[in-house]
Amino acid sequence: MLVIEQPKVAQLVRETRQYLKLSQVKLATMLGVSFHSINRWENGRTQPSPLAMKQIQDLLHQMGEPGKELLAKYFQA
Repeated sequence: MLVIEQPKVAQLVRETRQYLKLSQVKLATMLGVSFHSINRWENGRTQPSPLAMKQIQDLLHQMGEPGKELLAKYFQA
């Protein structure tokens, strides 16, 4: 399993959402969480659950090359 450096979670969520041109509400719907969860993640107030992090990783894998770049930038094996 890939491990992310905790301070970078907010940047990862924001960059992923912006690359996909999604609002916080739309990303929340895709991940099955509330808008408030996405907002708190992006503002660094809370961390995604392990399940949500897995969903974000899966989303990055589906994005092709840009997703691979984000995986390399934020995750360490």
